[in-house]
Amino acid sequence: MQDTVIPDVTVVVGAYNAMPYLTRCVMSVVEQTIGHDRIELIAVDDGSTDGTGAELDRLAAEFPDVLRVVHQANSGGPSAPRNAGLELARGRYVFFLDADDYLGPEALARMVAMAEAQGSDVVLGKMVGVGGRGAPRSMFRRNQPKADLFASRVYWTLNPLKLFRRDLIERLGLRFRTDLRVGEDQPFVAMAYLHADVISVVADYDCYYWVERDDGANVTLTTPGTQPRLRFLWLMFDLLSREVEPGPRRDLLVRRHLEVDLNGALNHLVRETDPGIRDAALDQTRRMLDEWCTEDIAEQLPAMTRLRFHLARCGMFDELREVVAFDRSGRREKVIVDKGRAFGAYPHFRDPERGIPDACYDLTRQLPVRHHLATAALVGTRLQLTGHAYIHRVDTHDSTTEVVLRERDSRVEHRFPADPAATPELTRTDGEGLYDYDRAGFSARIDLAEAASGGSLPPGLWDVSLCVRTQGIEKEVRIGNQRSDDVDATPLSCINRTAEDEAQVVTGYFTKPHGNLTLDIGQRKHSLRSRMTVRKVAWAPDAPATLVVTGHAGISGLEPGELAVRADRDGETVTLAAFQTVTLAAPGPFEVRLAVADAARVLRAGIWELSLFLDIPGAPVRVSLPPARGLSPARFWRRGRPSYAKPLSAPHTFRLRVGRLDPAAAIRRRLRRPRLRTSS
Repeated sequence: MQDTVIPDVTVVVGAYNAMPYLTRCVMSVVEQTIGHDRIELIAVDDGSTDGTGAELDRLAAEFPDVLRVVHQANSGGPSAPRNAGLELARGRYVFFLDADDYLGPEALARMVAMAEAQGSDVVLGKMVGVGGRGAPRSMFRRNQPKADLFASRVYWTLNPLKLFRRDLIERLGLRFRTDLRVGEDQPFVAMAYLHADVISVVADYDCYYWVERDDGANVTLTTPGTQPRLRFLWLMFDLLSREVEPGPRRDLLVRRHLEVDLNGALNHLVRETDPGIRDAALDQTRRMLDEWCTEDIAEQLPAMTRLRFHLARCGMFDELREVVAFDRSGRREKVIVDKGRAFGAYPHFRDPERGIPDACYDLTRQLPVRHHLATAALVGTRLQLTGHAYIHRVDTHDSTTEVVLRERDSRVEHRFPADPAATPELTRTDGEGLYDYDRAGFSARIDLAEAASGGSLPPGLWDVSLCVRTQGIEKEVRIGNQRSDDVDATPLSCINRTAEDEAQVVTGYFTKPHGNLTLDIGQRKHSLRSRMTVRKVAWAPDAPATLVVTGHAGISGLEPGELAVRADRDGETVTLAAFQTVTLAAPGPFEVRLAVADAARVLRAGIWELSLFLDIPGAPVRVSLPPARGLSPARFWRRGRPSYAKPLSAPHTFRLRVGRLDPAAAIRRRLRRPRLRTSS
C-alpha cells in the first residue's frame, strides 16, 4: 500500500501463540468486501513460540498490499501489542481484532458505512459466539444509528473489538493499560464511550465471530485469582467518579460493573485456597460494596446477585461458597410465592440461624411476563385479540388478564377484562416440569365505539398492554412483539361512525422497531390515504368508454357508496358517483368502473384530473390515481354528437381530456397527410 494513501480502516491484531486460529483471522480481513485499497492490517507478534510469527511473515509475503507484521518480545498480555499496532495505524478508523477470532466478509464495509452516515466515533458490530463462547447479545437486538449510552445496553460490552475513530483515540490519548492482566481494555473503551459524539450499533449482520479456543487458552478465561479483577474494578470506579456526575446516569454504569465484573470476581474468590489472600479479597470486596453498591443500585440487581453481595458484605464465606456453587450448578428449584411476592428457592432462605433478609431472595421484579399474540384484528369497531400471557415461573391456577389501552401522551387508560382460555400445551412445553401454565390463554373483544366509559376513545396514540395477575403478583407488558406469523403486520384502519354522524378513523399498527401493538385514533400517524393503494387504471375490455380502477383498501367498515371518482378542473370539482359502480371487499380488493360516456354529460370540455374520493363524514380523503401509461383515447356519443376522452401523460396524476369530435376537421387532417408513393 502506498504511504500517500490513507486507508479507511486499520485493523490491529495482537497475536501470541495463536495457531492455528491466526490464519483464519488474517484471511477474514484480507477477504473483506470493503477492498484492499481501503484497509491496512497491522499484526503484532508478541514473542510467540508456536509458529505464529512465521505464519504472519508468510501471509505478509502473499498480501504485501494489506498486511504489515511487527515482531516484539513477549509482553505478557494483549495491551502492548495493541498499543504497538495503534502507534503505526494510519486509517481514519481503527478496529481491534483478536487473533483467535474472525470477521464476517461485509463487517468492515457495514461498520464504516454506518460511521460515515452517522458521524460515529464508535461502532459496535454484532458479535456471535463460536465453539460455546457466550457473546454479548442485549445491545445487538436492533440497529442503533445513534445509541444513547445511558438508555441502551451499549455499556454492557466493554471489550475493544469495535470500530473507533482514530481522531477520538488520539485526542483523548487512549492506550491500553499494560499493568493490568484482566480488564485492561475497560478504561480505554469506557473513555471512548463517554467522550464519543455518536455511538452506533450494527445489529443486522454477524460482524464479529468470538471464538472459544479448543485448548481453553483465551486470556480472560485463563487468568486466575480475585485480586487482578478487584484491581481493575477500583480503577473503573475511580474513572466513573471523575467522568460522570453522581446520579442515575452514573449509577447505571456502576451497576454494570457490580453485576458483571464484581459478581464474576466472587466466582474466583470462593476458589481462593490461601486464607490470607481470601480474607484480604473479602475485605476489599466489602469495602467496594459499602462505597459503591447503594440501596438504589441494589434494588435493581438480580436476586441472586443481591444475595451474593449480602453474604460477602457480612463475611459469610462458607455460605457464599455454597450459594455460588448452587448458582453455577444450573440447578433450579420452584419459585416460592408468598403474599404477592416471589422468592428464589436459594440456599438458606428463611433460615433462622443465618437471618438473611427476604429482600435478598425477592425476584418479583425480575420475573418477566411471557406472552404471545395469536390473532389481532379490527372487525368493524371491535378490536379482537387472542393469545396467551403468564408470569414466568409462577403457576397460573389463579390468573386473570386485562387488556389495557393507554394514551401515550396523556396517560389516560381504560381496562377491559379478557376471557380465560385453557393452554395445557404451555405446561408441557414451557413448564420446566415445575410450573402449571394451563390457564395462560386470553381472548378479548373490545368495542372501540364504547371503550371510553360508553363513548368513543378520543384521538391519540393508544398503546395496547396486558395486565396479568397471578397469586397476588401483578405485571404489565406491551404486546405484539411476540406474535404468530399469520398476524398481519400491515396497518389496518377501521371507520367508527359516531352518533353525531361523524367518522372516527382507527388504525391498528405495530410500532418500529419494537413491534408493539398501538391504536392510532384520529389519523395521528396513519392517514386513511395511506391505507388505499391504487394498482391500475385501464379501459374495460367488456364495456365501451369505461375506465376500471383497481386496488386494495386496508380499511374495515368502508362501504361501496363512500368510494367515488372525483374530477377537478380549474377550481371546479365534480363527484362522479352517479356514473360508476363499485365492487368492494373491505378490507381487501376494490374495483371502480366509471362510465366516461355518461360522466361526460356533466364534464365540460377540457382537461380533468381524476382521483378517488372517500366520502366519509368528518374524514374525507382524496387518493390520486397513477399517471396514464399507454392508454388510447375512447370515442363515444354525447348529446347526439361524437365525443372523445383521451388519457394524458402526466408526472404524478391521471388526467383526462374530454372533448367533442369534429368529423369535418378529421377528414381535412387526413387529406393533408402526404401520401406514400411507391415505385413500379
